[in-house]
Amino acid sequence: MTETRMALLEAVARRRVVTAQYNGVTMKLAPHLLFERHGDLFVGAWNMTKNARPENEPRLGHFKLGGLADVALTEEPFEPIPSFAPAAPRADDTLVMAI
Repeated sequence: MTETRMALLEAVARRRVVTAQYNGVTMKLAPHLLFERHGDLFVGAWNMTKNARPENEPRLGHFKLGGLADVALTEEPFEPIPSFAPAAPRADDTLVMAI
């Protein structure tokens, strides 16, 4: 198993924030689930560094694990998004793990 995959599995299990590079941008992610789509692994995570309007509930973004770099598990906890439902995003996706 890759270090990225292990860090994200632990982050989901322990509800811990990770930092990562994605398309050259440093992000702070709250991973809620891991899933497989067409043989590739993805993480469904709230991008905590993305500016959102305060009246809107945060939404999960889907990030291909192969596109993440410098993934680091932190000890910072996070609370799940209130409306989160632990299910694969699409009917043909396979859920690997969810909070």
